[in-house]
Amino acid sequence: MHLHEVETIGRDALADLQVRALRATLERARRSPFYGRRLAESGLGPQDIRSPGDIRRLPVTTKDDLRAEYPFGLVTCPREELIRLHASSGTTGASTVVFHDRQDLDNWSDLVARCMYMVGMRPGDVFQNMTAYGLFTGGLGMHYGAERLGCLTVPAGPGNTQRQIKLIRDFGVTALHIIPSYALHFAGWLEREGIDPGELTPRIALIGAEPHTGEARSRIESLLDLKAYNSYGLSEMNGPGVAFECPEQQGMHLWEDAFLMEVVDPETLEPVPDGEPGELVLTTLQRHAMPILRYRTKDITRILPGDCACGRTHRRIDRITGRSDDMFIIKGVNIYPMQIERVLLGIPEVGQNYLIILDREQDIDQLRVKVEIKAEHYRDDPAAMAALHRHIIHRLRDELLVTPGLDLMPPRSLPEAQGKAQRVEDLRPR
Repeated sequence: MHLHEVETIGRDALADLQVRALRATLERARRSPFYGRRLAESGLGPQDIRSPGDIRRLPVTTKDDLRAEYPFGLVTCPREELIRLHASSGTTGASTVVFHDRQDLDNWSDLVARCMYMVGMRPGDVFQNMTAYGLFTGGLGMHYGAERLGCLTVPAGPGNTQRQIKLIRDFGVTALHIIPSYALHFAGWLEREGIDPGELTPRIALIGAEPHTGEARSRIESLLDLKAYNSYGLSEMNGPGVAFECPEQQGMHLWEDAFLMEVVDPETLEPVPDGEPGELVLTTLQRHAMPILRYRTKDITRILPGDCACGRTHRRIDRITGRSDDMFIIKGVNIYPMQIERVLLGIPEVGQNYLIILDREQDIDQLRVKVEIKAEHYRDDPAAMAALHRHIIHRLRDELLVTPGLDLMPPRSLPEAQGKAQRVEDLRPR
């Protein structure tokens, strides 16, 4: 099927495609020890799939399942057919690992190239990949997609901002892959060095790998003088290329020929209506070496109702507002870190860096926010600083419904991350 036909396929034809792909996925999945047991217990076989919704007859798969089956319990093919693995860091528990065969890598590269083409990248563009390579999927996933599209690909990796600038200038880079927190750090570096972003050649930035707000994206676009497109992926579903913004920038099209999507209540696991927030659950439809069924991503989003003006028929999800396990409760109110970022980066006086601190006093959880103020607004004027403090507190209280502690910090006083930013410091006793 031609790429344009895939992206604009009718919903009935897409459902037929998903049914065929889901039957083949179940047939393949039961070759693995884990799904062999699970499918036998459920009694669900490929012949029982008559609509995409029949997948709900299966239990969900969790990260704990992947850890328990480490390393090969979900693999469906002979090990000599495996040619790539990616793994989590395992910093909060045992590692999880995902394996790919040749067809998996080809499909993944095609999906990422599809995303890049959608936002305006073309053969001949020069693509600078400013994220980490290795077990992290973002580096190699974007790299292979750019090469598949026909772009000159610069595997710069993260950090070393001065070298990044030299590469951009020397090779006329037109597109970047950069995580949002480093993009803001990068913009601050340009400002301090007196470099006008308008003199640089990039016109497109692909941003993802960590949740971020629309306010963060707007800052990145303004500070770097380019268009920034939101990306969503996770290693269990390949990595980048699961969902991507189109030029309309009104949600991310999730590629439903490759992934079956559900949005469910995190507590009951029942589906929620389109437009309502819930946890994203995904099933692979193109994976050969290690298909995964009904994976709980823990990512909170919603399906955006209605059609997209771009003409693509694959449904859109909203930007990720956080993870169900990132939520914290202060004075009985559920709070996600992204709510705090949305407020802070919507205030012109606020700089690029902030830190959320959770602590406990007299058995009560407390929230404190440290935020850098731009140099031109951080001055020895107690009245002005007090007024700014009140303004930020007021905005945070309106959003969060609780009043946090707040510290206004001078520029560059908080730790700067050139990888994924650690925005939350939890000091509460375990």
